[in-house]
Amino acid sequence: QVQLVESGGGLVQPGGSLRLSCVASVSIFSINIMGWYRQAPGNQRELVATISIGGTTNYADSVKGRFTISRDNAKNTVWLQMNSLKPEDTANYYCRGTSGAMIYWGKGTLVTVSS
Repeated sequence: QVQLVESGGGLVQPGGSLRLSCVASVSIFSINIMGWYRQAPGNQRELVATISIGGTTNYADSVKGRFTISRDNAKNTVWLQMNSLKPEDTANYYCRGTSGAMIYWGKGTLVTVSS
């Protein structure tokens, strides 16, 4: 059973920064694609960013230039550095791992951007 545990969420003012972490219970060498998704109240869950085991990244247009995803396979950890945060970034942020047909989700961490 793969477990993904997110941390790092919280309350931040507009223009501020947060760094989210996702730690896996297994080696992420076995998880090809790691990603971050978010879901705001009343909205569907949406992709924020993904990173392959080889380091190829993909970002939603809404976060390009502001967010950076990275992974350390040796530490079983994926990060999401979020800069220049906006109120519309407020959401629960979920870590996701994809390995073949298997998809794993964390329970989420709440990010609130408000003055």
